[in-house]
Amino acid sequence: MRRRSPVPPAPLPQRHGIDPVRVRLPADPEGAWGTVRDHLVGRFAGAIGAARVEEMLGEGRFVGVEGVLSGGEPYRAGRYVWFHRDFAAEVAVPFEVAVVHRDERIVVVDKPHFLATMPRGRHITETAQARLRRELGLPALQPAHRLDRLTAGLALFVVRPEDRGAYQGLFAGRRVRKEYEAVAAYDAGVALPVTVRSRIVKERGVMAAREVPGEVNAESRIELAGRRGGLGRYRLLPATGRTHQLRVHMNGLGLPILNDPVYPGCAVHSAGTEGAEGGAEGGAECSAGRGGCREPDPGDFGAPLQLLARRLEFTDPVDGRVRRFESGLRLASWEGTAVRR
Repeated sequence: MRRRSPVPPAPLPQRHGIDPVRVRLPADPEGAWGTVRDHLVGRFAGAIGAARVEEMLGEGRFVGVEGVLSGGEPYRAGRYVWFHRDFAAEVAVPFEVAVVHRDERIVVVDKPHFLATMPRGRHITETAQARLRRELGLPALQPAHRLDRLTAGLALFVVRPEDRGAYQGLFAGRRVRKEYEAVAAYDAGVALPVTVRSRIVKERGVMAAREVPGEVNAESRIELAGRRGGLGRYRLLPATGRTHQLRVHMNGLGLPILNDPVYPGCAVHSAGTEGAEGGAEGGAECSAGRGGCREPDPGDFGAPLQLLARRLEFTDPVDGRVRRFESGLRLASWEGTAVRR
């Protein structure tokens, strides 16, 4: 079996903290593509139009290891081509990414509400990863895990590619103790502390995750940490890391997190819970339906989701030291002050 040759380094620098797109020309047993242009037009015309591909070729936007490609080069399977996509205009998120800790291997930051962790979907340049690469001069920086865009708090990034697998493995192997804080309505009828165990699924293209029958894949311990009038401050300890897990579990208890734009209006089935006495309780299905599901407008920063990744603790996979980090952010609806301490 032939081993693929190592991928050559990109001949293009990052742009706005974003790597160039890399394309490896596939095999062409039927000879459909005589030139590089033929393939690029066929490959990308559906997304951006054939005319735009031609314009990008004329602008010298496609580059190979040998330099700028005109498009007239003979097609050769296995050739690498790089280019920078056209970045759509994004609304700037007007909050800083504060560095909590930095050393030669990791960077721990306080990510603000409304800022995505890494490029995904319509959020590309306005992401914590892109910002930190630019501001810290660390072009290889990558997140070890993903913090939801609407959630604020601690996020761990890895400086060097050779260390990335070790730190990502901590999260994949559930060897990180994560503590979150949330503000939601206080309900004396909800017995706490409680451990919620359920099966959560998130379908591609569907805004809300949901609980379904089946093998448990999500577990969260929920405790009441304080009460102020009609509001409660909750300590959330997830044992797993499913998409929107804490938001789904809080909503399933009838305690949707304050300013959650999605789950109070979405049908979510609450699975069994185990309270302080170890008893199991069945939950009811929210009857509001999916019509209330919505995302805030990109420029609306007035009602941040009151969910904060407060603490991270783990044993460093490289040097064996116990690492503990605490967020400097506070939830405004509870503190009644600015979000930074």
